Amino acid sequence: MLSGVTVIGFIGYLLLGLSAFDAIYMTVITITTVGFSEIGAPEEITAAYQAFTLLLALFGVGTALYTLGVSFEALVEGSINDGFQIRRGLRMIDKKSNHIIVVGNGRVGQAIVHYVGRHGAEVVLVDREPQPDSDWPVVIGEATEDETLRSAGIERATTLIAALDSDADNVYVTLSARALNPALHIVARTDHQHNEAKFFQAGADRVVNPYEIGGSRMGALALHPTLAEFLDEVLHDDSHGVAVDEIEVPPTSPAVGKPLGDLVGPGGQPLVIALRDADHGYVANPSSSTPVPAGTVLVVLGSSADVAALATRV
Repeated sequence: MLSGVTVIGFIGYLLLGLSAFDAIYMTVITITTVGFSEIGAPEEITAAYQAFTLLLALFGVGTALYTLGVSFEALVEGSINDGFQIRRGLRMIDKKSNHIIVVGNGRVGQAIVHYVGRHGAEVVLVDREPQPDSDWPVVIGEATEDETLRSAGIERATTLIAALDSDADNVYVTLSARALNPALHIVARTDHQHNEAKFFQAGADRVVNPYEIGGSRMGALALHPTLAEFLDEVLHDDSHGVAVDEIEVPPTSPAVGKPLGDLVGPGGQPLVIALRDADHGYVANPSSSTPVPAGTVLVVLGSSADVAALATRV
């Protein structure tokens, strides 16, 4: 609109007898409300000249002011809001502890954030680009830099998930995260299975290939559709009230040394389907007389209420 008004003003003043330079000069000082004085000899400033200038001012001034206002808002207000949002997010992160840091907000990262957030975990997202639609605080920067990870509260976090789309970047993030927090649980994404050993050498606790998992899941749905569907619903759908969860038995737990049957509720619920010992060995379908040592992780299946009750007893 501003360009159109400028062109109309320029052509109009040319037709009224001004030179090209005077025409553009008169157009600009009119629509910007500067208005020093009319250009041209006194005999050229006719009623038509003045009427055209009046109309140009009425239409041009509004268009110019609107354009300047929108530009100012986009330039200044947007930057200020972004700055406020970033600082507000950093203040929220400073108050967080025992949270999960998700590095990368691509398709894999978004699925991770959705899943862990749906299960009640506190999340801090790290990405190179602003994420205005994120429900979680975002640290904008390169996750391969230590300062970015510190801004995400890595010293107070329990878990970091490296979900960038480059294996090299994910290895670098793993190295940096392990150096900054030796107790951190690190899950890393890889797109190439032959790089898995490098991730473990860098300090990752778990390495996941989303393509391999996706292919395995599709194969399971083809060969064991009922079992695969049941496990998918139990793990990913909260509407049915059935939960599969893990419960760690700390050294100070009153459950240490007791038979497993003393921990579960009446009727053997929830069902303890496996035990994992401190050496990451598994005992499937343990008997009720199995003693529970410290550091054991119970893998349980049952209603959400029964699983929660067992967690309080442990």
